[in-house]
Amino acid sequence: MTTQKQEIPQPSGRWWTWVGPGAIVASLTIGAGELIFSTTAGALFRYDILWFFLLTLVAKWVLVVATARSFVLTGVHPLERWRALPGPPGWLLWIFLLLAVACFPVWVGFHAGTVGSLIAHVTGTSGAIHHAAHYVWGMLALALTMGLVFKGGYAVLERIQLAVVGLMLVLVLISLFLIHPDWGAMVRGLLFPTVPRYPDWISEYPAIAQRPLWVEVITYVGVLGGSGYDYLAYVSYLRDKQWGRAGRTPLPSAAHLVSGASRERAWLKVLYVDATVSFAAVLIFSLVFVACGATILAPQHKVPVGSNLLSLQAEFLTGIHPWLGPVYFVGAFLAMAGTLYGTIEVSPAIMRELLPLVGNGRQPDSAALRTGTVSWVAVGGFAVLGASVGWALLGHRGSPPLLVEILTPANLFTGVLACGFISLLNPWIERRALPEPLRMPVALRWAGLLSGLCFLALGFKAYADQGPRRAILMAVGTLLAGWACAVWARRRAGSATPPGSGPNSTGDVTQESKL
Repeated sequence: MTTQKQEIPQPSGRWWTWVGPGAIVASLTIGAGELIFSTTAGALFRYDILWFFLLTLVAKWVLVVATARSFVLTGVHPLERWRALPGPPGWLLWIFLLLAVACFPVWVGFHAGTVGSLIAHVTGTSGAIHHAAHYVWGMLALALTMGLVFKGGYAVLERIQLAVVGLMLVLVLISLFLIHPDWGAMVRGLLFPTVPRYPDWISEYPAIAQRPLWVEVITYVGVLGGSGYDYLAYVSYLRDKQWGRAGRTPLPSAAHLVSGASRERAWLKVLYVDATVSFAAVLIFSLVFVACGATILAPQHKVPVGSNLLSLQAEFLTGIHPWLGPVYFVGAFLAMAGTLYGTIEVSPAIMRELLPLVGNGRQPDSAALRTGTVSWVAVGGFAVLGASVGWALLGHRGSPPLLVEILTPANLFTGVLACGFISLLNPWIERRALPEPLRMPVALRWAGLLSGLCFLALGFKAYADQGPRRAILMAVGTLLAGWACAVWARRRAGSATPPGSGPNSTGDVTQESKL
């Protein structure tokens, strides 16, 4: 009965005060997604890639809104609904958990190394330690970031990322007008689809030339605007913000929603504003850096690679006036440091939702969970950087091949395939959780289904281009690993009722509520 009487406040404040969780997701992609990959896309494909970026961001906006709706209305995280999928309870959750444990340290190591490359360029030490100085600087950057992480939390994360996004947005808009891009080509590239092609000079970059075109393009899908884990963490952050029913006592059944959900529905407006403003900011960042890459780097046949992932972009401002160089490096450092910090902070948000669902159902101590998770990703990040230094000391250039072999397919899953699975599951979740009047509008539902199918098609296409045998082995191996862990967990639990499997524990639409 207490759930019926629990009052939910009306949204307050101006619309711009509602932006928060979305800024965190936006900040996660500014550093790597826009500053590096959008610039690379502009240098390689000029403006022909913009329509693809626009469709990707629209699809991911639909994904975010559709995923978060049921949580705002019912207070049950979508991951909890996944336990009801056919098969051993939680098999898909296990897949996401195993990949998170393996991939988060690699991502942290990559982002720390990127920050290190910027520091190495500024300090003139890029060639030191067999051209591995940026990895050492990355270790220092990671150590300093961890000090901030252990003193932070959601409130600190939101304030930092809002400041980073706001400052970077001002800087990139100024730079866009200063470089005088081809505005007509930009509009045409944004509105009229053109199949992208590698430039004639791509042979100057063998590592890129050897990569199938669609693997390169689909990689941008995985990075641009965030990955599947970022969006699941976004939904988790709504628990901290207590938007609607999120973070409050879940409803025992959808009948309580039928009787009155005006305030919960009012919070959907907050969700739409936050998601729209945040993805609009990401689109602006993408437009600017694609334009900069097309205008400045492409004519010089330059592409951000290796230890020059961030240093080439300085030409966006130094070409206007040399004194603007420090402005770029300050902005780039803030963007990449914000991405590194945010990536570390996403990991405990994901584990907070996953671990109780694949375990015994009890919520672990939040402080211990946070400490353990961020420590794991930090130790793993240091290991990745250390392995890269060792590889360089052996006389090799670039990242260790095994690391690349792991990172590329993992990014395709978390950034592309995961988005497809989440998108396709959202209508199924709403059908189980919400009465018809509160479900997604038809247009949003079909947009989500179409987006999900496109994400899956692009992901499987990229896997196939890397080699059909490898693609099949990866897909089957990942599925079997998640399935086996779910079977093991069920046997270990014995005959105990799985958490969240009760008839009303997740607020599913019961026969009573349908009546």
